[in-house]
Amino acid sequence: MRTSTVNRKTSETDISLTINIDGSGKSEIRTGNGFFDHMLVLLARHARFDLNVNCIGDIGVDFHHSAEDIGICLGQAFKNALGDKRGVTRYAHTVLPMDEALILAAVDISGRSHLTCELSLPSPRVGSFDTELCEEFLGAFVSNAAVTLHVRQLSGKNTHHIIEGVFKALARCLRAACTVDQAAADDIPSTKGML
Repeated sequence: MRTSTVNRKTSETDISLTINIDGSGKSEIRTGNGFFDHMLVLLARHARFDLNVNCIGDIGVDFHHSAEDIGICLGQAFKNALGDKRGVTRYAHTVLPMDEALILAAVDISGRSHLTCELSLPSPRVGSFDTELCEEFLGAFVSNAAVTLHVRQLSGKNTHHIIEGVFKALARCLRAACTVDQAAADDIPSTKGML
């Protein structure tokens, strides 16, 4: 089983996060923000990762530190759980509809961190969630997971739908990219011999 637990405590957040990449999509999420909880539940369900997140953050300031630090922890746990990445499919992409929103996402479990995020979010907030934190979370995840991620909004007018589409598209990509290619289960999917 490809699993990892990360505990991270700073003066701004106290986070415990556990991931099982070979799970069934079960989750227990407590971030201090209802909308973000919803997004992480969707991520776990559509990636079929088992994911537990508990975050005590300085949400009296705002949710920025929590979103970023959860991204850091999720990225670290994801990278740790994959180990040497032997046998993974590595690349994946999806175009995901969420009502009027259409999101393209593509991922490479490359060992190199890169994020291209092209979103046009009509509203600055969904509930108590500052929508600019979507990209902050993705950036923190990518940097610590050492993956390349491209996310592009092809259409969309409802901010909730756009962000939900992003999380679902990311989940579907991660699920596919982490899948073990049975024809090359003992191979590192790179001519370099490592990722």
